[in-house]
Amino acid sequence: MSSPPAPAGRARVPGPADPDHVPGRSDPAGVPARTGPARVPAWIVWSLRVTATLHLVTVLGQAVIAGMFVTGEVDLLAHHNLGAMITTALAGLQLIAAIALWRPGRGPLWPLGVSLLQVTLLNVQIVLGQERMVAPHIPLAMVVFGMAVSMTAWAWRGQRRGAAA
Repeated sequence: MSSPPAPAGRARVPGPADPDHVPGRSDPAGVPARTGPARVPAWIVWSLRVTATLHLVTVLGQAVIAGMFVTGEVDLLAHHNLGAMITTALAGLQLIAAIALWRPGRGPLWPLGVSLLQVTLLNVQIVLGQERMVAPHIPLAMVVFGMAVSMTAWAWRGQRRGAAA
């Protein structure tokens, strides 16, 4: 069964449903054969998944430590400060993974913007915490938590279709 003839003036481009289609080969007119959407390498997807997940875990840990601190465990303030440094470092690693997703991985640009915003907000959080400005520190922590949940969910669900693995 052969494919129908191309309309006059148009060259036939073999496609996946065409029995003459050979992946990666051009048709006689020099038009490259159609290929599927570019797939992001698995190592890039996994680096984003791991860093986003670890970042989310540390953000949740910060919320637990903060909750214990405000109920009277004042010794946990030092742990909360250390957790802030670890959380910010993991957000920085997530930013690097988002850059890899965008540039060599040819993935979307928006995760890079969200990751950059997270790093920025975490640095603001550190300053607010050191200045003991709790009124803006706590609501901003909720924003950071929501962004971390959203990024992690997208990294695991949204990237599934585009990953090579």
